[in-house]
Amino acid sequence: MSKPLEAVNLALQGGGALGALTWGVLDRLLEEPRLRIEAISGTSAGAMNAAALASGWCAGGRHGAQKALSDFWNAVGASGNSLPASARLLIDLSRLFSPYQLNPFDINPLRKIITDHIDFEALRSQRAIRLFIAATRLRTGALKLFENPQLSADALLASACLPTMNHAIEIDGEQYWDGGYSGNPAIYPLLYRCRTPDILIVRLQPLQREEHPISADAIRARTIDFQFNAAFLREMRNLILAKREIGKQWLTFGKLPGKLRRLNFHLIEADDLIGSMRTEKTLNATPEFLLKLRNEGRARADTWLVNNAGLVGRRSSLDLDAFVD
Repeated sequence: MSKPLEAVNLALQGGGALGALTWGVLDRLLEEPRLRIEAISGTSAGAMNAAALASGWCAGGRHGAQKALSDFWNAVGASGNSLPASARLLIDLSRLFSPYQLNPFDINPLRKIITDHIDFEALRSQRAIRLFIAATRLRTGALKLFENPQLSADALLASACLPTMNHAIEIDGEQYWDGGYSGNPAIYPLLYRCRTPDILIVRLQPLQREEHPISADAIRARTIDFQFNAAFLREMRNLILAKREIGKQWLTFGKLPGKLRRLNFHLIEADDLIGSMRTEKTLNATPEFLLKLRNEGRARADTWLVNNAGLVGRRSSLDLDAFVD
């Protein structure tokens, strides 16, 4: 009898063009016969990856998911959204003018890529991988999770709506900004609304940078790291502290304590690589750069699989103390 597949839930951070690294991670994980995916929580670029994977999975299983991810990112690289030469200028202008001034007609090439490459009818079907797509309510700053029945091109654009670059996205009378401000990504739905106890996080926002920021650019980059990791770090700390308290008890009663006791965390990250990049790299969607990131993501996923795949279903491979000390 063959060994049953170990299930994981995926938590995918945002990071603009750096999401191509997550593409590589997912591309490699989809080749791994020991793993299956129950659900994905994604924000911004992580939301795009989640939707592309799930859409392709409905059409053709693992190979369909790989193809959908490849088609999506190839379209990003080929689109007019690739502005490597003017990325720095665009960032500078966004500090002086709002997107309502710079782009009054709200032209967003990403909308066409999304509608061309993601099958939302399939995502809303019963056979789809469960998705939790994070956006931030502009009115209150609260987290909004779009689940499969609510998914649309607008929901994905809301998750990736940087307010300095894009108009707010309106859905059912509510306006939204990037989900990274409130959940990057949201972890709790993978605990409360799923059965699988193992969560694999793919992180794109560096927690550590080796150099002390002195220049204006370096200081801005570090504040962005803090801004887009804040909600994630708070949530991880709370969950890990709760897991520790449950672990001290001899007996636990109830569904949630049992889930917390079994909860395992795993991580694939690239702080050493991304931490050395300038901020405008997140806009550098050239095919060459995206392919380089994809290959890097595949390599890091392969390393994680070699070292940690055997721990799935047994214990965390992530150092949990780093989130509470």
